[in-house]
Amino acid sequence: MKNQRVLDIYLRLLNNREVNRKKLALEYQVSERSIHRDISDLRNFLISTNNSAEIIYDDKSNSYVLVNEDNQKLNNSEILAVCKILLDSRTFLKDEMITIINKLMRQCIPIENYTKVSKLVENEKFHYMELCHKKSFINNIWEIGEAVQNQLKIEVEYKRMDKKVVKRVIQPVGIMFSEYYFYLLGHIDNIDKEKYFANKDDIFPTIYRFDRIESYKILDEHFPIIYKNRFEEGEFRKRVQFMTGGRLKKITFKYSGTSLEAVLDKIPTAQILEQNDKYSVISAEVFGNGIDRWILSQGKDIELLN
Repeated sequence: MKNQRVLDIYLRLLNNREVNRKKLALEYQVSERSIHRDISDLRNFLISTNNSAEIIYDDKSNSYVLVNEDNQKLNNSEILAVCKILLDSRTFLKDEMITIINKLMRQCIPIENYTKVSKLVENEKFHYMELCHKKSFINNIWEIGEAVQNQLKIEVEYKRMDKKVVKRVIQPVGIMFSEYYFYLLGHIDNIDKEKYFANKDDIFPTIYRFDRIESYKILDEHFPIIYKNRFEEGEFRKRVQFMTGGRLKKITFKYSGTSLEAVLDKIPTAQILEQNDKYSVISAEVFGNGIDRWILSQGKDIELLN
C-alpha cells in the first residue's frame, strides 16, 4: 500500500498536480506524518539518483511541488506562444490540432494555470479552419522521417498540380514545413533528367507536398549519401521561397518600401549592398522560382536589377 501511495504522489508531482499533505492523508486514510515520510523518501530518491529535480513546499498553494533546475518543461508563456504558432499554421485537421494544443496546455506550470492559458486560445480553437485538402498525414511524418534518417528509398504515388498521379521511387533527404504545408524532399531514383527536367544539371531535391502523396511504401533498399554532398535543411531553407523548384541563383534588387526589416526576414541570405534615404540595393542567393512571385507581390516597392 505504501509503495503504491508513494508512486501516486510521485506521478502527481511529475504532472504538476496538487500534492497537499492534509488532503492526501484524508484520501489514503493515513496520518499526515505518513505523507510527510513519503515525501522524504521521494526527496532521498531524487538525491540518490543525482536527479536535478527537487521537491519543495510552496507556501502560496500549501502544497509540495517538483522543481527542475534544468527547466526541461515549458513555462506558461512558452506554451502559449507555441499554441498560437501551431494554430496559425493550420497544417493539421481540426481534431488533430486541438488534441496537440490540449496536450501542450496540460504541461502548464502550475496546473491551475491550464485554465488561464486555455482561455487565451479558446476562440482560435473554436474558429480553427482546416486547409482545403482535409487530409490526415500526421502519422506519416515520423515514418517517413525514419526513412530519411535510415537512408531508405520510398515509392510514392503523387498527385501533381495538373491532377495527374505519377509513381516515383525517391531517395528522401529531408522534411520541411513552410506556409501551411509539410514537404518531403528527395531525389528521384533512375530518372532521365535530360527528358523530364528543365535543368538536367539540377543537383537539388524534388519537392513533394505531404497532402498530395496519395500513397507511399518504404522500401528495404538503402541509398548512399556522400557526407560532403549531404542535404542540409537549414541551408536549403535560407534560400528557398514558397517551396518551388528551379535553379539556385543570385538576384539583385532595389527596395524602396517602408519595411526593410521584413524583407531581410523573408530572405535570410539577403545582404545590403547600398543604402540611402530613398532605397536599398539588396543581393541574395535564392532557390527556385517562388521568389519571382514574391517580388511581383511587392509591386512598385521592388525593382529587379538582375
